[in-house]
Amino acid sequence: MHNDKAPFLQSKSWTEFQKSYGRTVVSDSGASWSYQAVVESGTLNRRLYTPYGPVVSTVDDFDSALTSLKAQAKSHNATFIRVEPTAGISQKQLRQRGFLPVTYNQLQPAHTQIIDLTPPRGDILAGMSQNSRNITRNYHKKGLVIQTSHNPAAITILTNLLAEMAQRTGIRTHSAAYLSAQADSLLPSGAATLYYAAHTDEPDTPLAAALVYDSPTTRTYAHAAASDTRRNLNAGTALLGQLILDAKDKGLSQVDLYGIAPTTDKSHPWAGFTKFKKSFGGTEKSYVGAWDLPMKPLAYRLYRAYQFIARAAR
Repeated sequence: MHNDKAPFLQSKSWTEFQKSYGRTVVSDSGASWSYQAVVESGTLNRRLYTPYGPVVSTVDDFDSALTSLKAQAKSHNATFIRVEPTAGISQKQLRQRGFLPVTYNQLQPAHTQIIDLTPPRGDILAGMSQNSRNITRNYHKKGLVIQTSHNPAAITILTNLLAEMAQRTGIRTHSAAYLSAQADSLLPSGAATLYYAAHTDEPDTPLAAALVYDSPTTRTYAHAAASDTRRNLNAGTALLGQLILDAKDKGLSQVDLYGIAPTTDKSHPWAGFTKFKKSFGGTEKSYVGAWDLPMKPLAYRLYRAYQFIARAAR
């Protein structure tokens, strides 16, 4: 099955990146289901992990994909299977099939904000907060210039800003090596695009940058950072507003802002950038989250115990 609406992390482009990074990827598909799964080895475990997958529409689709995943897990001697379906099955139905919820260290966000690009451009702007809309419309009047690149070497613009932001805020970010590998694999083909903003006074001093992934229907706002200097220019806001409008002009149907805090949790560590993302409009969307199916129950219990002890030690 080829599904244009499949999450980017279930795309062939993402699979090629994973392989280029030295990871083993297995895949399979049927008439109405598909998956790309990474074989990952860690302390006391080996798992078969399907980021935002398998791609299914119904419970029957999921069961067909699961039959295949179990066979792959056995052939790769996996301790457990981890799934993150975005449609087609409920948490209750996952429990009925022996899956256990991952209550720690979920790799992909279970909540996100989706911006519908099918309305006219003016309506998309009208859906933004007044502040975000004004900045998006008028950033060029402040001397901000937003550019794009598909040159892998340009990824240092983003990795440098991420390192600066991590030092300033203490947040954990992906390594520069990992993002550079993404750039090498995804930028030349256009599967990803690097956006960056600078002021005309200092064109060689980027103030904000973002890496976006594009599928046939969806632009995903994946990695972003902004400098602490010249904050009055709101370069990060201008950048996100522009890449949303560019996605509309490209003919995509939606932008996935990729990760927000649950609306009910005001103390969530993501509360700040959730407010930022929601200022661009859109609709909140929630998934079932990450779930594990033990293939070796004893080994899986040991793995979970190790995870608990490691978290307590931190």
